[in-house]
Amino acid sequence: MKGYDAVIVGAGVTGCAVARELSRREGRFLVLEKEPDVCEGTSKANSAIIHAGFDAEPGTWKARMNVRGNAMMDKLSEELDIPFQRIGALVVCLCEEDLPKLRALYEKGKTNGVPGLRLLTGQEARELEPNLQKEVCGALLAETSGIVCPNERTKGLGEKAAQNGVEFRFDTEVLSLERSEESWILHTDTGDVKARAVVNAAGVYADRLHNLVSEEKLAITARRGEYMLLDKSAGGHVRHTVFQLPGQYGKGVLVSPTVHGNLLLGPTARDLEEKESTATTADGLREVAEKSAFGVEGLPLRQVITSFSGLRAHEAGDDFVLGETADGFFDAAGIESPGLTSAPAIGEYLAEKIAEKLALPEKKDFTPTRRGVPHIASLPLAERVEKIRENPAYGAIVCRCEEISEGEILDAIHSTLGARTLDGVKRRTRAGMGRCQSGFCSPRVMELLSRELPEELLEIRKNGKASGIVLEKLR
Repeated sequence: MKGYDAVIVGAGVTGCAVARELSRREGRFLVLEKEPDVCEGTSKANSAIIHAGFDAEPGTWKARMNVRGNAMMDKLSEELDIPFQRIGALVVCLCEEDLPKLRALYEKGKTNGVPGLRLLTGQEARELEPNLQKEVCGALLAETSGIVCPNERTKGLGEKAAQNGVEFRFDTEVLSLERSEESWILHTDTGDVKARAVVNAAGVYADRLHNLVSEEKLAITARRGEYMLLDKSAGGHVRHTVFQLPGQYGKGVLVSPTVHGNLLLGPTARDLEEKESTATTADGLREVAEKSAFGVEGLPLRQVITSFSGLRAHEAGDDFVLGETADGFFDAAGIESPGLTSAPAIGEYLAEKIAEKLALPEKKDFTPTRRGVPHIASLPLAERVEKIRENPAYGAIVCRCEEISEGEILDAIHSTLGARTLDGVKRRTRAGMGRCQSGFCSPRVMELLSRELPEELLEIRKNGKASGIVLEKLR
């Protein structure tokens, strides 16, 4: 049985953030993930927003981690080579009777220490966003809010952790755990693992791990949010993220540009008993279309190219659950919005606590930076020509919609924690994320995976274990 100083359960954005921060320390660290890749759960299907921190209740973990995580983003995005833009956000008010709620949101943000907050009149808001509805009578501007690519962010954190010595084991589910002397024994479906410390970053399943070791039980509900993604031709309809005043189930349906030039609408909020249901529904998508139009007029809904849903890990206490729950067992549970923003701060906090408990010295050769897969089509012409001259595969376009080359896909497959599935390639390169939604490029991507990996084409998966694509070969 292999032994580690710390084992992290879950390779979402929180688990990868903890792993990267722990990799600053001397020690043996392992990340266990039941899916075949990083960023397979909540982290891949969300609003892609870096929140400013104005709506979290003062004094909560959400407020503390949100504000700290937001402040870390500029340096982090530079170090990890991930797309990030501080475009700002508007919270719009649609009736004058609710203006006091807008003021209360502003005051809450000031209490949380959020910089760059301003209250605007309806006219001032429409000067910033001409497509706001005429009913908008006021807005809160949050200048520090931004947008990011969740896939690139999670992958960047995980890659950098791996490059600094953290091991990753995929397709491995933790079934149970028990305390043994001064260590934890994690029983998985691929064998047992011993650890001096365990980090519970298991998303919607974090309550199950927590409840195995603590008498104070957690209840995490999978809260499904459905989205619509519009073509890049609609990406300039708004320049800021546009929220409506928060309600019982969160921040409402937003309208936002994405870092890749699309327009995103959503999410809904529906609590589920099942923790795996990511189907979209006619009612949910109808709700997205109707509610997104409350604040923004003229939405070009005929430009929708895909819809999707994600599950948020909603904890009954409505706050993050962080810290040492049992001896050597650390929770990062209930990480819903603003979890994407908060992840670097959560990683920083928990890694510090674990390093202190285990007396882990700082690593002298830690390297903070990594380079992502280059997007050839976005390079200046001279650099593009030079890349193709060095490697002709960069000149062979596989995905026409996003202009992704064979060279980029090969880079994604052979990079640290490289792609092993169709979705893995898609999230690393955007091959398949364009208007045709992989209708043209998926067969070629499958061929490249089959050629480059020690697997037959029949074993190529879309994502998880039960997502094989090819049934049999005809020739």
